Amino acid sequence: MAAKSPRLIRPTRSMRPILERVFDGCMIALALTVPYAWHSPPATEWTLIGFTWALYLVVGELLGLYRDWRGASRDRSWSRATMAWAVVALAFLVLSTASPLFSQFLAGSPSWTWFGVVPPLALAGYRILLNLALRELYRHGWRTRSAAIFGANSLGLQLAESIASRPESGMRIVGFYDDRPADRTEEIPKELGQRRGGVEELLEDTRNGRAQVIYITLPMRAESRIQRDLLDRLSDTTASVYVVPDFFVFELLHGRWTDVGGMPAVSIFESPIYGVDGLVKRVIDIVGALVALAIFSLPMIAIALAIKLTSKGPVFFRQRRYGLDGREINVWKFRTMTVCEDGDQVRQATKNDSRVTPLGRILRRTSLDELPQLFNVLWGDMSLVGPRPHANAHNEEYRKLILGYMLRHKVKPGITGLAQVNGFRGETDTLEKMEQRLKYDREYIRSWSIWLDIKILFKTLWIVWGQPNAY
Repeated sequence: MAAKSPRLIRPTRSMRPILERVFDGCMIALALTVPYAWHSPPATEWTLIGFTWALYLVVGELLGLYRDWRGASRDRSWSRATMAWAVVALAFLVLSTASPLFSQFLAGSPSWTWFGVVPPLALAGYRILLNLALRELYRHGWRTRSAAIFGANSLGLQLAESIASRPESGMRIVGFYDDRPADRTEEIPKELGQRRGGVEELLEDTRNGRAQVIYITLPMRAESRIQRDLLDRLSDTTASVYVVPDFFVFELLHGRWTDVGGMPAVSIFESPIYGVDGLVKRVIDIVGALVALAIFSLPMIAIALAIKLTSKGPVFFRQRRYGLDGREINVWKFRTMTVCEDGDQVRQATKNDSRVTPLGRILRRTSLDELPQLFNVLWGDMSLVGPRPHANAHNEEYRKLILGYMLRHKVKPGITGLAQVNGFRGETDTLEKMEQRLKYDREYIRSWSIWLDIKILFKTLWIVWGQPNAY
């Protein structure tokens, strides 16, 4: 029997997520007990406060609130804390209609207004103040670690810019090192540091304590050089050494670390929507679609009658399009044309297109023709937010013209998307327009989060509806 593979790479663990859980509990308890003024809350209230904290912790885990955002912007921490409390408040609203225990709790000292406003302000506020304090302490040298970058190349400069832009990381750059002549390396901006020499100078600065952390940013093809000239010699020091993989030679689409039987691997092309994140997005899709259908049910009936009375043909238009992983789906819309094209040749609607009916022109300009796709969302074929699905004929055309075109199908297509709220909606009469739309689609997949979906949905209400380039 083969020996079990060793776990070669382990995730970095930090005390900060643990302390955040404790601080969140203290803030929730403090915010919900302040209204009781000079007397202690009854035992029942303490039980519900404990339940509130437990529920908040669960929601926070689902939203990635307690993920170790090492090296990333801390802004997402307080925004996710606010989002987590919004979910808790919604849960209490539902529970208060089913149980008198919760309704009495919210009718007591912590009123609905207090419950909905003060705790999220406290949870987000202490995070903002803590980050500002840490930023200033690190800026003035408190517990900072000196970092050396070996590799005066574009990856090294990108790493330096990232460190310099985030003082809260507690890192200070002491310089760049590279054995190559200056004319074969990148020019180093003064604000990022200076070039201090090569391997010998790096070893000297490491041994005298000037450099505590070393980042190696050489390309992956320099493996033998990294091992022979750097790692073997740096093993005689006490510095912490990191190799920064040059994965940016590839265009990463949601790159992430994983392991296969204990062996580390990094994804190059992967969907970001899986596991708990995928479940949360699916719940939001179902709830959002049901709410939208409840709001627009009467207008949809009126639109269906108007289509039937003003032009010949079916009320709905069904077209085959590619869904998640390129699987074929049927996308539903209100019919806005005198034709229903769904073959190998599909002509896009253009300005003053004679095929568009007078009513259809209004529906397309206001995006009301997309409302039947709410049923596609409920069936699981589509999402509220994602790359807009194209006709199969257009998919087959553009996959031959644009490299990486099919990667937009690593997530479910959406009723609205990042490209649409950035102006790329409607006709794509040039290859450049489709390339720009694809750029936003891939950026959406690369940086996807629940918070990004929410921002796109709100932006859609103000930008997409009534946009002039929808024909």
